[in-house]
Amino acid sequence: MDLRLVAFDRLLTIMDDLREKCPWDKKQTLETLRPLTIEETYELGDAILNNDLSEIKNELGDILLHIVFYAKIGAEKKAFDIADVCNSICEKLIRRHPHIYGDVTVKDDTEVKANWEKIKLAEKGGNGENGPPSVLDGVPRGLPSMVKAIRIQDKARGVGFDWDHRDQVWEKVNEELAELKHEVDTASTKQADELGDLLFSIVNYARFLSIDPDEALERTNRKFIQRFQYLERESAKDGKKLGEMTLAEMDLYWERAKLA
Repeated sequence: MDLRLVAFDRLLTIMDDLREKCPWDKKQTLETLRPLTIEETYELGDAILNNDLSEIKNELGDILLHIVFYAKIGAEKKAFDIADVCNSICEKLIRRHPHIYGDVTVKDDTEVKANWEKIKLAEKGGNGENGPPSVLDGVPRGLPSMVKAIRIQDKARGVGFDWDHRDQVWEKVNEELAELKHEVDTASTKQADELGDLLFSIVNYARFLSIDPDEALERTNRKFIQRFQYLERESAKDGKKLGEMTLAEMDLYWERAKLA
């Protein structure tokens, strides 16, 4: 007996019980679950950044519960059930991996991703009066801006719209930086636009370095919080208040925080 199937069946049974007997679970809808799912996804992201394998396991369980919950509601609406969900993703994976389940040959992961985007685009077909489908149609509008920039660039790259070398991207970063400085120096109304262009080009450069810029920024956020809270604690021990300290005084604690 496959213990994985036993565990999954147990979860499905519990979901049936909760939906029938629990007042809170009975009230939930696709719409009420949505913000909770987003929160759980971010909590999984935190666990991954912390490299906390135990917490990753727990957060994956929470997300799996949400998937089962959505499927249960879908079954109640006679729209889809968990079997439909599983079969749908299985069929998609088979279609988009012709190098595994077909006669296509690939040499590396780059070609795999390129094939994925081409197959995905072909699956969409035409979209009526709006013309042919766009490679970027699959980028959710509600994504955080930095994550959206990553996905946009990744999808464009999948169809060959990309720089050849990272040095070219670095030149673009410097070009955008110079343009931003010009707009700032001239008090232009285009400062926000140029700042956006600069950020977009930095995200692009990070991609060429194989660095996730969103993750890198989050690590810096956490580092800043840790050092700033050190500054708060240690200065308080010395009887000092942040609002009354000079920047030079605070910087002494900041430098000590780096060594802590």
